[in-house]
Amino acid sequence: MASSRTRQAPVQGRVRVRRPAAPRPLRDNAVRRFHRRVQRAWDRPLTAYYVILGGSLLITVLGLVMVYSASQIKALQYSLPGSYFFRKQFLAAMIGGALLLIASRMPVKLHRALAYPILAGSVFMMILVQVPGIGVAVNGNQNWIPLGGSFQIQPSEFGKLALVLWGADLIARKEDKRLLTQWKHMLVPLVPVTFMLLGLIMLGGDMGTAIILTAILFGLLWLAGAPTRLFVGVLSVAAFIGLVLIKTSPNRMARFQCIGATEPGTGANSCWQAVHGIYALASGGLFGSGLGASVEKWGQLPEAHTDFIFAVTGEELGLAGTLSVLALFAALGYAGIRVAGRTEDPFVRYAAGGVTTWITAQAVINIGAVLGLLPIAGVPLPLFSYGGSALLPTMFAVGLLIAFARDEPGARAALSLRQPRFGRKRGTGGPVSDRSPRRWNTMRRRASAARSSGER
Repeated sequence: MASSRTRQAPVQGRVRVRRPAAPRPLRDNAVRRFHRRVQRAWDRPLTAYYVILGGSLLITVLGLVMVYSASQIKALQYSLPGSYFFRKQFLAAMIGGALLLIASRMPVKLHRALAYPILAGSVFMMILVQVPGIGVAVNGNQNWIPLGGSFQIQPSEFGKLALVLWGADLIARKEDKRLLTQWKHMLVPLVPVTFMLLGLIMLGGDMGTAIILTAILFGLLWLAGAPTRLFVGVLSVAAFIGLVLIKTSPNRMARFQCIGATEPGTGANSCWQAVHGIYALASGGLFGSGLGASVEKWGQLPEAHTDFIFAVTGEELGLAGTLSVLALFAALGYAGIRVAGRTEDPFVRYAAGGVTTWITAQAVINIGAVLGLLPIAGVPLPLFSYGGSALLPTMFAVGLLIAFARDEPGARAALSLRQPRFGRKRGTGGPVSDRSPRRWNTMRRRASAARSSGER
């Protein structure tokens, strides 16, 4: 009874209020940590420089390997050594590497000064192609000039580089004078000169290169901030001209009819190359049949070492190899966009955007044709396919991107922190402890001046 008197009676209608629990901290899982680490690495000022340099070199080296593998049978068919095409491509890669190094070390002012000479030289060579006795036809397109022996040059490939440099310099100068607000200054003389280049290229029948030049033109106009109605107007004119050229050529119409084809067919509408490219990709599987073990390159797949080298890559290296190539091109394109977006120099912005448009559009057109999603345009895969005329200007263009990436303020500050590996001055005499503080203090002062760039 005593315990009942001390026990309190329950209160009717009382609601127990619970205190809100303290918010639990989000678990820092591995995915978030990896995402932050990648973002910090990408935000560093030298990331674009390393991605462009490393990605382009990896694409070129892998392309050399695949050219050697895909061209052996073709060389033996012509009673040539199996490494014939590889040696020519390797020589072109060495010359292109020298051009890349020169372009990456040239100042921006010198790049701008070379715009008009390169344009004039490209136009002169494209005119020489049409002169009887000088230009030669290859696969129905007269776009080549023989240099002696087995070496030939295709001037239209250098027209891409000329349009990028000259167009970027032209638009940059007009932007400095605040003339881009008028539509006539936006179009003239950029569009007429581009149409002149397109006309010279189409005289030889090279529709694929003409498409790349058109993509570069639209890339420059888009970067220059062309209004929508002006952009649509130029696009409509280009589409109409392209439609007329396609309708008037049975060969081009047949290429459009081969989109998505699964059977080779017979007669004039044969889709032999497109279908066997799909066969090569389909037989590769996940990791491929092995390097050098392609079956389609034994005479079944035309142009296996040039326009359809991506199909041989899929057959020998499988899905893993093709995705690696796609990832390298995607990284190269994204780094080019970053360089164009972070600079304050108008010429650098337009030139970097033009080079990125050029390489990306050409890669998409080539790979899309191999996959059967686009018509076969006859353009090589940049830095990857066989062909020195295409490799040399492309590597020079990559050197432009490297030079622009090095010229960023944060990149310049980060590069200035580096110490030379060889030829470093060393103190003479005295213990190491007497020399280390002086070097550390110097490095600390230099690092504090560049801390705003984000380099760690």
